[in-house]
Amino acid sequence: MSDLTYERPRGRRTENLSHVPYLPGLDGMRALAVLAVLVYHANAEWLAGGFLGVEVFFVISGYLITLLLMSEWEEHGRIDMMAFWGRRARRLLPALFTMLFLVLTYTWIFEWEALGRLRGDFLAAIFYVSNWYQIWVGQQYGSAAEFEPLRHLWSLAVEEQFYLIWPLVMVLFLKRSGTRKLGMTARWLVLAALLITVATAFINYGGSVGTCETTPDAYWTVGDRCISKQNFLYLSTITRSSGILLGAAFAMVWRPVAIMRGPLRKADRLLDLVSLVGLVIIAVSCWWLSFKPGLGTNSFLFRGGFLLTSIATLFMIAAVTHPYTLSARWLGARPMVYIGTRSYGLYLYSWPIYQVLKDPTRAGLTGWQFLIGIVATFVLAELSYRFIETPIRKRQFGVWWRGLRRRRDPVPRMLATGTMFGCVGLLVAGSLFMSLADVEKSANEQSFEENEGATTDLNDLLGGDTATGTTAPPVATGPTTVPDTVPGETTTTTSSTTTTTTTTLPAEPVDYLAIGDSVMLGAANELSERGYVVDAQKSRQFGEIVPAVQQLVEKDLIGDSPVTIHLGTNGPIEEEDLNALLDALSPPKYKNVLLLNVRADRSWTARNNALIAAADSRPNVIVVDWANRSYECTGNCFAADGIHLSSDGVTFYANLIRSYTGR
Repeated sequence: MSDLTYERPRGRRTENLSHVPYLPGLDGMRALAVLAVLVYHANAEWLAGGFLGVEVFFVISGYLITLLLMSEWEEHGRIDMMAFWGRRARRLLPALFTMLFLVLTYTWIFEWEALGRLRGDFLAAIFYVSNWYQIWVGQQYGSAAEFEPLRHLWSLAVEEQFYLIWPLVMVLFLKRSGTRKLGMTARWLVLAALLITVATAFINYGGSVGTCETTPDAYWTVGDRCISKQNFLYLSTITRSSGILLGAAFAMVWRPVAIMRGPLRKADRLLDLVSLVGLVIIAVSCWWLSFKPGLGTNSFLFRGGFLLTSIATLFMIAAVTHPYTLSARWLGARPMVYIGTRSYGLYLYSWPIYQVLKDPTRAGLTGWQFLIGIVATFVLAELSYRFIETPIRKRQFGVWWRGLRRRRDPVPRMLATGTMFGCVGLLVAGSLFMSLADVEKSANEQSFEENEGATTDLNDLLGGDTATGTTAPPVATGPTTVPDTVPGETTTTTSSTTTTTTTTLPAEPVDYLAIGDSVMLGAANELSERGYVVDAQKSRQFGEIVPAVQQLVEKDLIGDSPVTIHLGTNGPIEEEDLNALLDALSPPKYKNVLLLNVRADRSWTARNNALIAAADSRPNVIVVDWANRSYECTGNCFAADGIHLSSDGVTFYANLIRSYTGR
């Protein structure tokens, strides 16, 4: 990109109307976008829609790359593909490979267990297919607390795929109509962006997304693999290309040099107003929109939210590419330009640094962690920009090395050589360890798999229908003795052997019913051995169980023994759902309904626990204060996320429930 700035037009005109002068206001826009993303990645509760900063990047990329290709065609009558791709490689690869090297080295030294899981992400990053890899493998449930340092590279993959394909497409357009008639082509790009928006609106699954089994309409099935529709819409190059296409279309009709030769050169005040409207739209969208598949993503996001953000970005581009606007002056100020020129490095390094700093028991960073992370990110991005990205982009490494060799003092040369050999050694060692490492499942994933066989799907009881593959509670083959204990003591059994069998569930009342989410799922084996019928599922929301329980009560398929319910970990509880459930399980038949409250550092926890506490006013409801009683557990009680149960936690959990139910 040229470093020239605008001057007021003089008598002579240059021939290249698509010439791209240096536009500092675009760096200012990049600064705003990357700051929004940095806050969002640190803690989504602080700025729920901060991810829209990536959409701003997409639009700017579409605009600038298209303008650069048009300028090259207009100046030379051709586009040198190899030179274009070479410039992109020199701009993007050095920082990416540096980040990958640092992540790999840190992981095999400090996060050995994650090395096998890193392999797929690492290879996908090298070949710029991270978005498709993440769509295919999905974000494994229970891995939120795991070390996942490369998950942010999906957006770079989208852009790189655009850089690879778009020059070829532009050559076809330019050969057909040249730069002067691309305005007609722009209409087709706008139409394509609108069609993509319409398609995403139809494909999008509204509401909260659970597992493939609980919300099958939220997934596509490819063989034995479930592909999340929302993940596809959010990550795929196809569905996220609408912003890029709009940016490209705008470049075809809004060329800064050409604009300054027409009547719009005097429209600076109008453009400032348009830019302000765009900024307000983006700011409100970042505050209002959210992407939380497990809780129910804001429905407008895939039904015009991304499109609106892209259009608002175009409003701002129109202003900052005009040299006389206040927008160009303010967003082109030195602090904004400084951040904008380093935005790539800031985005690249921030996520791995956050992953190192985060507390797995929390949903995001704390204020102090964020401050430390931001300082570390800016320092690392600056070092990368000065000593890696800029020298390679400007081809200065060769000059530096030749100068080093000519120096009489051998010490600098020896230090440089030693550093390079050391880095190569670390890279080789890390690569070897990563290639040989096993892909270890997280502790939560292992626990879920071990306990799922002890659960029962209550929907299979409705109507007394037999469901193939329904698992009945384990049947004890020998006498089992469970002595009276207090919560936290170890439960001993004598002559207990159990077998899990696949049988037909009888159409008769179920006693000692326990309904829960993944927290209860971790204790399903223990509860089942004690005689509970457990229906616990991953990602379950409170409202999902209400219709099934109501129907089971109507059909008299729930016995009069205590009913245990532990939900609310995965999202907000609606008061009407809680009331509907407790109305169904009302006295005189149901004398004891246990409600366990929530232990989780989530934004909805306090409200959920308040609703559960209020339910204690009902005569048959017993509120179990799991949020506080869980801290009485000693030993290996919880997984790294501080929510799900480990071995001692399972025993404590089951004993705590037994202290109320007697079983």
